[in-house]
Amino acid sequence: MKNEIRVAGVVKNSVVDGPGIRYVVFGQGCSLNCKDCHNPHTHDFNGGELRDIYRIAQEIKSDPLLDGVTFSGGEPFAQTREFAALAALLDGYNIICYTGHTFEELYADSEARVLLDNVDVLIDGKYEGDSAGFNLRFKGSRNQRTIDAKESVKCGKPIEIAL
Repeated sequence: MKNEIRVAGVVKNSVVDGPGIRYVVFGQGCSLNCKDCHNPHTHDFNGGELRDIYRIAQEIKSDPLLDGVTFSGGEPFAQTREFAALAALLDGYNIICYTGHTFEELYADSEARVLLDNVDVLIDGKYEGDSAGFNLRFKGSRNQRTIDAKESVKCGKPIEIAL
């Protein structure tokens, strides 16, 4: 396992990327090219910087105010093993993961399941600028779903929840 993850950046105290105060890791690299993407600077797989996952985990654990951790991007599932390794170091933290893929696509992919098995909430679906809204709680467009990842993996189908 690599100890490094390529990130576009981090936000140490976000209140817009999930409930409570969250540490957000923005992965670097995405090939989905969602129209009107909010983070186009995260698409280049050679951009950003390499960060040690143990240092990121240590930084998260040193902040007593955090309610959880959010993985965003870019596309976290473009670095499945790296994000899964980071999630494994964060046992006890609520982990939300944004993805442009659907739960069904990820569930069918054994490689993607490595990360899917390590998150609590999955917000899935490509961002669609035509169906964007400011009143969508922690989502960018109406097509995206907020899914209980743990229960959905157990059942083999997406179980939507409200945050």
